[in-house]
Amino acid sequence: MATTQNTLILEYTPVPVEVWPELERAECLARGAALKWASGVFCRPEHLERLGQYRKRESQRTASIHSRLKSVVQSYLEGVDWGLGQLREAREDLSEASHDLHKAKLESRKNSEEVTVLETLREISISHRQLLAAVSNLPRLYKVQSMVLETERLVDSRRLLEAHARLMELERWQDEVLLQLQGPRETLGAGLTSEDKELVQNYFSGVGRMVEALAKELWAVVGSGLSLSRQNPTPFVSAVRIVEREEALDEFFLEERRSASGHSRPMPPGRPRCWRERFFKVLEEAVSARFRSISYLHTRGPGLASHLSALQHGIMGDLATVRHLLEQCVPPHYRLTRAYLRSCHQFLQAHLGLVTGWELESGEIFAVLNWVLHIYTSSEMMGDPELVPELDIKDLGPLISQEGLEQLQNKYVQKVRKSVSEWMHKALEVELTDWQRDQEPDIDHEGCFHTSFPTIITQMLEENARVAVMISEALRNQTIQMGLYEMENLLSRFRDALIEFGKEHHKDPTTNSNKFYLHYLLACISNCIILKTSTESLQQQLCSFPSNRMSRIPPGPLAGLDRAVRKACRLVMDHLLSELQPHLQGLLSRAWLDQDDATLEMCGVLEHHCELYNRVHQPCRQRLKEECQWLTVVEYIRALMQKRLVCRSNDERCQLAQRLAQDAQQLREHFQSTEIDGTTGEVTTTALILALADLLNVKDPGMLTLEISGLVTKYPDISEEHVSVLLDIRGDVSKDVRGSVLHFLEQSAPPLPSGYRPIFTEILVPSSKTQFCLPTAKCT
Repeated sequence: MATTQNTLILEYTPVPVEVWPELERAECLARGAALKWASGVFCRPEHLERLGQYRKRESQRTASIHSRLKSVVQSYLEGVDWGLGQLREAREDLSEASHDLHKAKLESRKNSEEVTVLETLREISISHRQLLAAVSNLPRLYKVQSMVLETERLVDSRRLLEAHARLMELERWQDEVLLQLQGPRETLGAGLTSEDKELVQNYFSGVGRMVEALAKELWAVVGSGLSLSRQNPTPFVSAVRIVEREEALDEFFLEERRSASGHSRPMPPGRPRCWRERFFKVLEEAVSARFRSISYLHTRGPGLASHLSALQHGIMGDLATVRHLLEQCVPPHYRLTRAYLRSCHQFLQAHLGLVTGWELESGEIFAVLNWVLHIYTSSEMMGDPELVPELDIKDLGPLISQEGLEQLQNKYVQKVRKSVSEWMHKALEVELTDWQRDQEPDIDHEGCFHTSFPTIITQMLEENARVAVMISEALRNQTIQMGLYEMENLLSRFRDALIEFGKEHHKDPTTNSNKFYLHYLLACISNCIILKTSTESLQQQLCSFPSNRMSRIPPGPLAGLDRAVRKACRLVMDHLLSELQPHLQGLLSRAWLDQDDATLEMCGVLEHHCELYNRVHQPCRQRLKEECQWLTVVEYIRALMQKRLVCRSNDERCQLAQRLAQDAQQLREHFQSTEIDGTTGEVTTTALILALADLLNVKDPGMLTLEISGLVTKYPDISEEHVSVLLDIRGDVSKDVRGSVLHFLEQSAPPLPSGYRPIFTEILVPSSKTQFCLPTAKCT
């Protein structure tokens, strides 16, 4: 190796090379760097003493760099030498391979000429073997047509097993002919030509026709298996045996094809037939055709429930036949009951999908939902303990998807909403007609007025809820919520009707067009109380189930009932006021001081009204009586504020105070007599009349400030205008006393306590007419 390297070095002749600009630049940079370094090291004269040390160190460094460069160049030259040696060896091997290929080419040309001579012998051999096969099959070939006719006769007479045996023999002959024709060609690596296949198929064309005829009869027997099993199950058993034979032949040919080595045997024509799979498909089609004919023409409309019931009885009857008869006619692995259940389920899925697409009414939708969710899965059908081991119905999926069920339930709610809305509208029309009757409303067992209106509404909503809960709690909740919203709309119309009823009555009260106006107003209040009880019961049903997913319970019906009750109570009070008004006109006048007819007549009106208020259910009965008391006192004080009577002497003030106290006592006794359950108690509203009587009866006007301060403490909403009117009625208050009293009121003005119901704010003081001393002429 060293000799080779020396030779390479000796053979190398230097060639003048152009110096690169980069090299010159690098050398300049190196010199500059060295000069910079030396100027930094030898910046002083005394540093020159170490020049020898620096020279020695740099010489050693330079020698080290040169030795490393020589080592790198040496390694590179060795690698180049080894690569050249490998290239020389590869060239020699390539030359030898090319020589061998040339020899093989020459030998191949010689052999191809000899093979051409053998082709003729191969064709002669194939023809000889085909002729030999034809001669050996001539007896069978002559019998093919007669066998086909015999098989056709057997098929027509439904001797299926014998027909199938003949057919299997014909197919075996056909397969043997094809194999014998293919054998010689397989030895040559070729298959049957299309002409050979067509020739054999044309000759055995009757076989394919018999297969189709036998299959037609076979599937007719399978399709009518239920009826045959009750009369003569032999044809059905024969059909099953034929199916199993064909299935065994399919498996044999498939296994032979998979396990054959080299050239595999071709699959016979028409194989695999998969008749077992076809058997179950025919069974499914037979189930569909059988149940599609059950009352199908009467499915839509009222006959839907009958149709579903007929389906139920038909399916269960056929299942009994399958389990007790057909299962004995088939192998155990058929699981015929399971297959029948699956077929029935698939048919019902498709059939109910069609039914739910129709425009169904609420009763029809209920029938479908009840049948799907309860009857179908009950022990009367698929939940039968004897059927559960056969198949878990949940594995087949629901008859109607969850989305479809939700759509059906929503459609049911919409249909019921329409019906409920129509019935509510009719009930309201009947209620409005009842208001115009010339007789009192009906009286219930508690002695309260009522009409048929709340009974109709309550029964309708509760009946819908009872029907819906038979399907599911969710549907019941939807139905209740729908009913509450419809009731809210009804109550809005009901309140409008009350307003219109009041307007019609007050157009001309003198005509007395409806003398039972008040009675029907009170009946409306009782009706609302009954509806409130029913509404609260329905809302409690909504709240009683934690599975309820509704975002909120609609407060609308209760709020609507409250508005209707308030409006009816307001109309009752308006009616009371209209009857009290003639008597109120005679109060606090000169004639009133001398006789108490007006107060007695007013008490008679109040007594009549309070007796009618007892015909109203609690708590509105008490509320009406309280409002009656309040209205009476307010109107009495309002009449006082009209200043119809101004006292001119101390005697008149004393007489006025006594008359006010007497009226207050009469009203108190009357109000106490009308308390609920006969109880008596202090009527705070009449205490105001007594307080005003005490104010008017004060002898010393200087004590008025003290008396008024007590009045303000009890009734903080009294204003300066009210006190001023009372002082005017006394007729003896000086300007100074009036000023001090009004100043006191201006300074006190206490806030209204919680729970206090203002009374003076409802009483407006008539504006005073100021007397001008100057004429009211225009300014010039």
